[in-house]
Amino acid sequence: VDNSPEAIDAILTQSREHNPGCGITGILCYGGGVFLQAIEGGRSAVNELYGHIQRDVRHKDVELLHYEEIAERRFGGWTMGKVNLSKINHSILLKYSEKPELDPYSVSGTVSFALLEELMATASIIGRA
Repeated sequence: VDNSPEAIDAILTQSREHNPGCGITGILCYGGGVFLQAIEGGRSAVNELYGHIQRDVRHKDVELLHYEEIAERRFGGWTMGKVNLSKINHSILLKYSEKPELDPYSVSGTVSFALLEELMATASIIGRA
């Protein structure tokens, strides 16, 4: 997976152009070659977008960690927010993981989602669009 700043910007630009028309909001967390994303919206729109992500050649080893019906959006202010883990205090990661690096495969989907919610709440490190 190309995790260069240009590739990440291209993914975010495409998301921010596409998502509003589909009613999609969410957040993308990245660092160390690992990506963790929350997508929210209508069931059909989310399922369609997830299928597109799975087929996109820019992504590999895509794994669904958590899926649930929601009563209200958690990332409603972001067409696609971003968190660059190299710019955060690693103590945040240690609250949710044994190591100070992102490894969503080593924790439950619920824990990964809680991490994303905390990162979203720390708005100074998130690019809003």
